[in-house]
Parts: sequence; structure tokens; C-alpha cells
Amino acid sequence: MKRIKLEKQHYQWGLTAFLVVICCVLVFFGIYRFDVVHRCVSFCIHVLQPFIYGGVMAYLLTPVYNNTVRGTYGLLNRGSRQLKNDMAIAKGVGSVISIAVLLVVIAGVSWMIIPGLVNSVVSVVEQLPAAMTQVTKWIDVKMANLPIAQETIDDGIEALTQKAIEFATNTLLPKSQSVAAGISQGVIGAVGFLKDFLIGIIICVYFLNSKDTFLAQIKKLILATFKESTTQEIFEGAAFTNKTFGGFINGKVIDSIIIGFICFLVMTIFGWEYSLLISCIVGITNIIPFFGPFIGAIPSVLLLLMMNPWHALYFAIFVLLLQQFDGNILGPKILGDSTGLESFWVLFAVLVGGGLFGFIGMIVGIPVFAVIFYYASRQLNRRLAARGFSTDLNDYRIDPYRTRGPKKERRFFSFNNKKKQNNKDSNEHEDNH
Repeated sequence: MKRIKLEKQHYQWGLTAFLVVICCVLVFFGIYRFDVVHRCVSFCIHVLQPFIYGGVMAYLLTPVYNNTVRGTYGLLNRGSRQLKNDMAIAKGVGSVISIAVLLVVIAGVSWMIIPGLVNSVVSVVEQLPAAMTQVTKWIDVKMANLPIAQETIDDGIEALTQKAIEFATNTLLPKSQSVAAGISQGVIGAVGFLKDFLIGIIICVYFLNSKDTFLAQIKKLILATFKESTTQEIFEGAAFTNKTFGGFINGKVIDSIIIGFICFLVMTIFGWEYSLLISCIVGITNIIPFFGPFIGAIPSVLLLLMMNPWHALYFAIFVLLLQQFDGNILGPKILGDSTGLESFWVLFAVLVGGGLFGFIGMIVGIPVFAVIFYYASRQLNRRLAARGFSTDLNDYRIDPYRTRGPKKERRFFSFNNKKKQNNKDSNEHEDNH
């Protein structure tokens, strides 16, 4: 009987086939039992929530921590002095300063938003009856000459009132226990969030002080697992991802702080109501691209509308001008081309990210999509270059608008792109020789 000799490539093929089958089974299970996968993912996120909070805070505080540690280490080793635990002292100072900055920001935002929000709610509740009375009188005056329309409106109001009474009697009161249970769950959820947040601050300190060690361990793992060319690509991709996320998020935070300050300054000068509260709302929602200023403007206009309709109108016009200033002047100056995406893809990333993950998705959707777009573009250009085609996007454009002279046949694609790439390669070859 002839013995079959298996070589190394046969084992590699078998392992590849086995992994492909496993991946197909996992994908089928994930689609067929999506509810189970969703529950498992939700449970894992709930368990890892303190680490998620700590990681996000550590990533945002990394510039503060690095600059503080670098400055403290330089002061401790200035001149001929040489301390034994200089780096440990510098890291301790960096941790304290970073957490102090975090707490100051949280306390400052809470101090600006919570009192103003409470006063706004109290003011709205106090002025709502008078506003409704004025609206009713205005309707009565306008409808005095239209008795049929007035009768229809009165019947509609009476029907709406009757339905509200029926809802309170038949639905709300019998379900009062469920409402109480829901309130209790909300309180428990708030306590749980506070607990996870406090633990996240502790984890944030560990992340800040151990990030260099974690990074070194990851580098060792990658170098031991992949070949050198793949390792280089992974390191370049990680650097681009960090640059994209850091540049976009930090730039957006700075941009939103400036926009909130400008809004507060203008509202204070013109004497508009709730200047501090509205400026915080506008600044926070401005983090969301495209829709952020309008999301913040809607509740702000409603608040001003209860106080002074003319102020609400002026504020709406001011927000439109502020959004144009931010989108065309301030934003590009701060963010630059940190994502490299066109406006259409930015809008696409915001909508898809918001639809999948809500408010957080609208913020991080743009850098995530920018990273995906970068990898896809690099792979596409690599395949085009391997086949001898040009990687310049302008070589693939079709411009039927500025064509002059006799009408010619325009093809969707021409192999001139390949000739251009070959000509470029030959020219480069001649220059090298």
C-alpha cells in the first residue's frame, strides 16, 4: 500500500479549510439566532462597562497625562540632580493632574447645566398656564368671525380632554405599581452608573500608568504572530487609527468649547434669557457633525419662545450664522483634514452611526468610517497597482459638461488608465538610470 506523504502546505490548507468552516458556522448561528447573540453582547458590555468608561477617559486624558509626566520629569532632572524614583513621581503627578482635570470638567458642566435646567423647568411650569390662556384668547379673537371653525376646535379640545381623563383613569392609575417599579429601576440604574463610573476612574488611572507596558506587550504579540511585512502594515494602520480618532475627537471638543463660549458671549451681550444653559446645550450638541447645532437649537428656541418670541427668532437666526461660521471657518481650521472624507460620506457615517448606536454612534461614526475607508482604499490601490492600472482618481473621472467641439463617443472605461500607469513606471525607470 502506497503511503501518502503530507507536506507543510497540506497542513496549512487543512487548517485554512477548518477555519473557514468554523467561521461559516458562526456567521450562520449569528444570523439565525441574532437575539441570543444580542443578549450575549449586551451582557458582556454590561460586565465590562467600568473598563469601557475607564478606557474612554484614559484615551481622552492621555495628552494631559503625557505632557504632565514629561514636564514633571524634566523639572526633577533639571541640572545635575538625579532622583531615584523620578519617573514614578512624574507618573503620580500626571495621574493626579489628569483626574483633577476630569473632575473639574464634570463639576463645571454640572454646575452650568443642572441649576439652569431646574430654573428653566420651574419657569416653564409657572408660565405655562398664562401662555395657554393667551393662546386660547388669541384663538377666540381670530375665530370670532368663523363660528363653524371655532365650534370644530372647541369640540376637538373637549375630545382631547376627555381622552386624557380616560387615559389617567383607566390606564395610568391601574398601572401605578408598574410606574413605581419603573422609577425604582431608574434609580437603581442611576446608582449602578455612578458605581461603574467611580470604578472607571480607578481603572483610568491604571490604564494611564500601564499603557506603555500594554503597548509593548501588544507589539511583542504581533511580532511573534505575523510576518514582518504584515506587522509593519498593522503598526501603520494602528498609527493612522490613533491619529484619526485623537485628531477628530480632541478637535471636536475644542471646537465645541469655542462655539459654546461664542454663544454665551453673544447671548449675554443681547440680554437673551437662559444664556448659560443654552450655551452649554449648543456646545455639547455641537460635537455631533451636521445635525448637532440644529439638535441643540430646537430645545433652546422653545425655551426662549416661552419668554420672548422675538428673542427666539433672533436666536434661531444667530444659530444659523454660527453654524455657517463653524462649518466653513472654525471647524476646518481646527480639524483640518483629520478624516479625509468627503461631505457625503461624513453625512452617511453620522446617520448610520446614529441609527445603530445612538448619540455615541453619531460622534464616533465618522472616525470609524474614516478608518474603514482608509483600509479599503489602500487595498483597492494595491490591487490596481498590481494589475498595472493608475491609482489616481482623476484618471477615472468622466466630465461630460465641459466638452467642446464635435460630439465624440464617450466610453465608461478606457484602458488608457493602464497605459498612463505604464508610462509613469517607464519614466521613473528611465530617470533612475
